[in-house]
Parts: sequence; C-alpha cells; structure tokens
Amino acid sequence: MPTINDLAQSLSTYLNPEQINLVRRAYYYAEQAHDGQRRRSGEPYVTHPLAVAGILANMHMDHQSLMAAMLHDVIEDTGIPKEAVASQFGEVVAELVDGVSKLTQMRFETKAEQEAENFQKMALAMAKDIRVILVKLADRLHNMRTLGVMPAENKRRKARETMEIYVPIALRLGMNSIRVEMEELCFKAIYPMRASRIQQAVKQARGNRKELVSTIRDAVNTRLREHGLEGSVTGREKHLYSIYKKMRVQRKPFAEIMDVYAFRIIVPTVDDCYRALGAAHNLYKPFPGRFKDYIAIPKANGYQSLHTTLFGMHGVPIEMQIRTQEMEEMANNGIAAHWLYKSEEEALVGSHARTRQWLKGVLELQQNAGDPLEFIENVKIDLFPDEVYIFTPKGNIMEMPKGATAVDFAYAVHTDVGNTCVACRIDRRLASLSQPLQSGQTVEVITAPGAKPNVAWLSFVTTGKARSNIRHYLKNQRHSDSVELGRRLLNRVLASLNAAMEQIPEERINLFLKDASLSSFDELLEEIGLGNRMAYMVAKRLLESAPGENKEQLNGGDAEQPLTIRGTEGMVISFARCCSPIPGDPIVGHVSSGKGMVIHSESCRNISDIRHNPERCLEVEWDKHVSGEFTVALKVELEHQRGMVASLATAVTAADASIEKISLEERDARFSVVELLINVTDRLHLARSIKKLRAVKGVNSITRTRG
Repeated sequence: MPTINDLAQSLSTYLNPEQINLVRRAYYYAEQAHDGQRRRSGEPYVTHPLAVAGILANMHMDHQSLMAAMLHDVIEDTGIPKEAVASQFGEVVAELVDGVSKLTQMRFETKAEQEAENFQKMALAMAKDIRVILVKLADRLHNMRTLGVMPAENKRRKARETMEIYVPIALRLGMNSIRVEMEELCFKAIYPMRASRIQQAVKQARGNRKELVSTIRDAVNTRLREHGLEGSVTGREKHLYSIYKKMRVQRKPFAEIMDVYAFRIIVPTVDDCYRALGAAHNLYKPFPGRFKDYIAIPKANGYQSLHTTLFGMHGVPIEMQIRTQEMEEMANNGIAAHWLYKSEEEALVGSHARTRQWLKGVLELQQNAGDPLEFIENVKIDLFPDEVYIFTPKGNIMEMPKGATAVDFAYAVHTDVGNTCVACRIDRRLASLSQPLQSGQTVEVITAPGAKPNVAWLSFVTTGKARSNIRHYLKNQRHSDSVELGRRLLNRVLASLNAAMEQIPEERINLFLKDASLSSFDELLEEIGLGNRMAYMVAKRLLESAPGENKEQLNGGDAEQPLTIRGTEGMVISFARCCSPIPGDPIVGHVSSGKGMVIHSESCRNISDIRHNPERCLEVEWDKHVSGEFTVALKVELEHQRGMVASLATAVTAADASIEKISLEERDARFSVVELLINVTDRLHLARSIKKLRAVKGVNSITRTRG
C-alpha cells in the first residue's frame, strides 16, 4: 500500500520542498479528520485521498490540487466546515475542496436528482477553477478501481454514471489516459462476461502477433536512424472497450479488428514529426486518403499528432501516430499537461481557450436550466456535440445527427410520415422544414394525405434514411410521370396520323421493342416522356407495316392537336426560368433529352432557332382548368423613400400573390430598380398584382421581364 513518503518522493521530481511539506500537512490533517473511518474494503479511509493525490501526481499537477485531493472528503464526511479548511490551507484550496464535495445536507426526492444537483454544484466550481474537475476525475477513477467490494447493482449504476458524465468530460478535456481506464473499468462493471471474453481473445491473439510487432518495430527504428532521427517506437495495445465498440458499431468480427497493427513514434521536435512521417512512408506504402494532420489543425480538445495508415509486410495494415513528447503528454493528460509545461499562473490564466469556451457554455446552461435534472441532461447533450436530441410531441427522445432537419426527423419517425410531411412545428411554432434542429427542441410533423416528397429536400437532409427514401420515391414518381407524358405525346401524334394505339398489333409493338432493346412498352413510353425518343418517329415506325395504313396516311393526316398543359404533370414537365410562362401566355413545348418537356413562351429568344422544328418543339396550350402557381419576373422602377421594399411586399401580399425573391439596385440619386420574382396563378392574377403595385407611392414604372 503506498504511503505519504512514497508520494513525497515522486513529488520531489517536480515540486519544491516547501510545496511538498504543504501536501504532507494536508495529508496529516485528512488522516486526523478521517480517524476511525474505514472504506468498504476494510482499509483506513485516508488511503482513498492518498490514492487520488497519487493519480494527480502522475499527471504532475500543482501542490494546491494535491492538497485539495487529500482534503476532498473532509468537508463532506467529517463535519469540518469550509472556513476551518480555509484558515489552515488558504482560500484557493478551500474553494477546490468545496467544489469537489457533495451536497449531503440537502434532502432529495430521488438518487438521480441528488446526483444532478451534485454535478451542478461541481460544474459551477469548475467554471471558476478547472482544477475542480481534475480532482473529481481522479476521485472517480479511484472509486472505479475499487468497485470490487460493492453489490453488482451499485457497480452498474456507478459505472453508467461514469460512462455518461465523466468519460465524456475526460474526452472533452483531452485526458486520454483517464478516459481509457474509466471506459475499461466501466465496461467490466456493466458487461463482465463480454469483457472477460474479449480479454481472453486479446491474450490469445497477442501471442501470435508478438513476432510481427517486433519485426515492424525494428524496421521502423532502423529507418529512423538511417534518416538521422532520434525517436522511440512503441506498439499500441488495443483497449477492450474500443474493440467492443468497433465490433458493435462497425459490425466487424474480432479477427478483423485485431488484424490492424498500431504503433506510436515519439520524436523531439515538430519538424522531426514530419521527417519521421516521410521516413515511414518511405518504408511502407501509405493508404490513400488515410493521412490526418492534427498538428497543423488540432482537435477540439487540443490533441495534436500525425496519423497515417500504411501497407505493411504481406499487406498487413499498420496505423501510425507520430508526435512529440509534449504532444504525448497532452494526448494522455489533456488540460492537466499545461501544469507540466507552464508556470502555475500561466497554466491557470491561459489554461485552454477551448476548455474555457466550453465551461462558459456550461455556465449558461446552468443559468437557463429549470432544475438540476434538466441541467445535467443539457450538459450530457453538450458533451456529445455531434448529436442532437429531439423530443417528439409525446415526450420521447430521438437522437439525430448534428444539422438534422424536420424532414430527417419525420423519416426517423416513419417513412410514410416523411413522404407525406408538408410542414412542421418546432416548440409549437410553425417553422421551415429546412431549419436545422437544436438539442432539446420538440418537433411536430404536419402531414397531408396527398403530399409527396420534394426534390429540393435532398439539398438539406443529413440522414441516410431520409436521403434514400426521398430518392426512391422521386425515382418512382419520375417514372410514372414520364410514362404518363409519353402516353399523351404518342396518342397525340397517332391521332394526327388518323390512327390509335388500339389499331397497332401487339406483335408489331413487341418487334419494335426488341429492335430498340427495350424490355416493356412502359419503358418505351418513359423514354418518350423523358425526351430520349421522339413521339413522331416512334409513331411512324409503329405504323410502317400496320395493316390498313398507306403512305398518304403516314405522310399526312389531320393537323396535330396541341397538347394541353394542366400544371399538375409532375416532374417531367417544367417551366422555363428564362421567360417564366404563365397561364394565358402563348406557349410552346421544347423536348429536352433526359429532362422531359420544358414549356417556353412563344416569343422566348432561347428557342427562336428551333421554334419550327417538329422534332424538337411541340404545339402546346393551357388546359381550361390549369392549376398551380407560376413564377413571374417583374422590374419595378421607383423613387427613393423609406420602407419602399416593405410597401412593395405588402402590395404583393394584398393581391394574394407570394414573393419568391426580391433584390434592390440604385439606378441614380433619385431612382431605384427593384427586381421581383412573384408567384401567380394566371395572367388575370398577374394584372391584379401589377395594379396593386402601381398604387404604391413613388412607383414610376413596372415591366415584366422575359428571355
């Protein structure tokens, strides 16, 4: 069992004698205060604070942190007040001890509430002095190491709490050594059978790997020496919990995970890191796209290293980390490493910009939280920044990736909910479907029976489930829309040739499909609808040898009846942006390969060259019962005045139209030009909208812009 003398000896490597004596004093004070108290294992209670101080000493923490570690249970367990600790050891140490101490005086309804309140108190103290959490992490680590004597249920509860709160904090602070050990201990406490099985398998695999690990290490060492580099090469052990996590998340078998060999190279300087990387790449070929430079761009918790994956001997994958000794300390001890490389004041003042930022966020969470349970939930959310937690209207929590939208949420609930969603309420207020969701929001999806997914959703959804379901639906929708348009185009051409589909024998259709390498008649109609085949050419081919047809019939016949545009044809008929045709305008259909039909105004300059080409352009007209909204571009010239854009927007709304886009440009000192894109139903609706705009004070002229 380690003693205070053993600790003092290890402290002598980095603390001065005066500071070591202060730590000794704190130990003797704690020994007296805890006199007669024993741990569940039967050992004197003072062995616990001594072990906690030992963990901090391994991280080279300052003497005040070590004193706080010695005294961290004095206020809580012995009845000695904070003031007494302050008078003996100073205000700073007393504040640290108080921050780590639990709230034993208060009565709570549940254990969870008590733990939440304790964590809230500790988080506030932590925001004042980061060392509070370092002492607490060391305290929790020693408690996890000595879980053995506790009942199984208590072990699991303690382990889960550690996994949910303290492991993420250690990760956020970059304290890898503590995080890894906590994960291992928690894993063994929660899943003892799984842990022992994996441990046995690792032991077995280790024997088989020894020779290869040694060969690779020697080869890397030799190559470093050839390049005149000093450095140590060590093999990295894979941890049980990380193996288990990879097996679960990546669904990989144990053998596949153990097939990767991991090494770490420690060199004196940053410059040597890059030279060592070159030497490693010179020895073994690197995997393309697997190199990461965390030295130039450190991780959020301050971690720095070069990562690369190499093809080793016999194609064995080798993961390599290259860093300096200082980076190694930072990787293992995180924020605690600052006490190693900076003076005490520096470490406390400029400790870690990112950590300070996070702690500031924790303080804000505390101020906004209604109760400790809400606060601890908020902190948990904050500790996992890559995920957001969304509430359903019934209060269930759904986990979504960061940046997820209401559409992602709808598909996560059910595919049918996603396919038919039309709007959403976020925290009971109507919101855009593309708005990224924040943790803690309640999302309600509004659906409509006839609704369909929108192709625009693909530009903002983040989850694979939403993306794949939208694509699947649109593909099927595009197929059925194309088939329908193809049927209409073919029937129209056949009617103009005094024929009908029913007159064409099935053998003739099958022969044509065979010649065209098409599997079905629907596929032919889809090709016509998408503009990949001309309806006129297909009709002529089908009628060439059909009974009762003569050359005159093929060459002539009645004039083609224009195709009617209803506005609800779906994805294969679109309206040109260049001229923005609306119901009432004379129009023409341009068949574009792969896109279906694009509707232009007859006067559009973009199709003037092909206007009379029957293979490229079709006669079309608006249906009497056309429906939908159509976009029109207007140019409004008006005098400068306050609130002119708001006045124009009000006028458009008053005409029951909607604005899609608005931009303003100053023409001269007196006049401005406003470009408006508005949605209207037809020319009459456009006339009403222009009339309302003309009534706005200061409007000089309004023109409709076309291609």
